[in-house]
Amino acid sequence: MRRARCYRYRIIDRNTRPALLHRFVGWERLPLAAEPMHRAAQALLGEHDFSAFRAVQCQARHAVRTMQQISVQREGEEIVVDVRANAFLHHMVRNIVGSLLVIGRGDSPESWIGELLRGRDRSVAGATAPPQGLCFLGPLYPAQWGLPSEATL
Repeated sequence: MRRARCYRYRIIDRNTRPALLHRFVGWERLPLAAEPMHRAAQALLGEHDFSAFRAVQCQARHAVRTMQQISVQREGEEIVVDVRANAFLHHMVRNIVGSLLVIGRGDSPESWIGELLRGRDRSVAGATAPPQGLCFLGPLYPAQWGLPSEATL
């Protein structure tokens, strides 16, 4: 396996904005369904053209990336989205999360993510999720490089 990068996006879904965590989590007023979000996200696994989740200002030569893992789980009052890929486009994680929120609210079916991916049209995908919930967890490198286990595939 080649190198990878890992990101986490955290969302609190409750009626009131989080006061103490407002700089570190996204917020959604409506309740979200994590299971449909997780099932929908599985359509993103593998090598795809992620143009539907690419920001206009992205300067990458191409939009083909390999999504190695993606999960959406509820942890208390938070929805946690963990993503691992070989590389990411500008705002790719936030754009994926924004589209998953549409599914979590029940406004689109789970199959919509796959349709977005195949359509490659950013203008029909969900809004970009705010930056507050995004955290870079770190890179992962091949074991033969002899790095600590937390940075090794």
